Amino acid sequence: MQTPKLFTLLPEAYVATPDGMAVSPGGDLILACPNFADLSLPGCLVKIDKDKNVSKWLEIPVEPQTGCSRPMGLEFGPDGDVYVCDNVGWDLEKTDLHYKGRMLRIRMDGDHMVKFTVVATGIEHPNGVRIQGDHLYVTNSVMMKVKDESGLMVSSVYRFHLDDENVQVHNTLDDENLIATFLTKNPVCQYGADGIEFDNDGNLYVGNFGDGEINKITFDADGNVTSNEVWAKDPDNLKTTDGMISDKKGAFYMADFGANAVAKIDWADGKVTRICQSPDCDGFDGQLDQPGEPVIWNGKIVVSCFDSVTGHEYFNNSAHELPCTMAELALE
Repeated sequence: MQTPKLFTLLPEAYVATPDGMAVSPGGDLILACPNFADLSLPGCLVKIDKDKNVSKWLEIPVEPQTGCSRPMGLEFGPDGDVYVCDNVGWDLEKTDLHYKGRMLRIRMDGDHMVKFTVVATGIEHPNGVRIQGDHLYVTNSVMMKVKDESGLMVSSVYRFHLDDENVQVHNTLDDENLIATFLTKNPVCQYGADGIEFDNDGNLYVGNFGDGEINKITFDADGNVTSNEVWAKDPDNLKTTDGMISDKKGAFYMADFGANAVAKIDWADGKVTRICQSPDCDGFDGQLDQPGEPVIWNGKIVVSCFDSVTGHEYFNNSAHELPCTMAELALE
């Protein structure tokens, strides 16, 4: 397996939790920081240029009722606008935050926001996002209103048009934007749809976090879902399925949040290979410290280290440390 290297340490002044990433049209790496480990810090996007200079790019406009923003997954659209999952309901114990998550569209001119649109609102737990054609696909990691007879957690994927505005989501099976649901069977880790990615043929892949599974979703010519089945699962090499990225050549790379690891999954047969793993650590030397999302940037895999969930029996992370870190791996 690979030995990870330190990509960068992040400024403590505005980063307490790094998460989702995307490469901007100009080639900069944009990092979402929900800052769950220090809620006094605003949710923001951070820019990292080709020379690894780190700067705050944008503070996300707050959700009016909660007074906060917590950006997680993000993706750039075909016109250069950035679409952001604003997960203000991350803390499941604070019921006043439930059902206030948003899908945002932001237009930037250099380092300045020139337009801000709410694509959809009322989402319980928006987490990851990918764009295919004229639509964006969003994972909703928990759906507390949906009561399965097993008592286990249901999660989902929503689809919105890129130009939608103020779509009201109700987090029920009747939502017209709902295209797929998942049941997480692991009683120790009741957390569902998370990482999301497409292959070159337009098939959608979604990680069921707690079960360590990846589902493959196929569509007909009209965009209707024709199948949603478990495609990859290997308990020895993939414990949890957080952020996921495609190399566009035949493989996905997956952040295994619970095991402090990164896995490679082959498109051809769903074979899982663990390419890197770290022990419980602080990440300061480049180790994986609760990896949240990988991205492919300038010929390497860059991994954000979430490092905010501690004390959970299923996760190999005992403490949160500052400064936050990012690791890098060779692209296999």
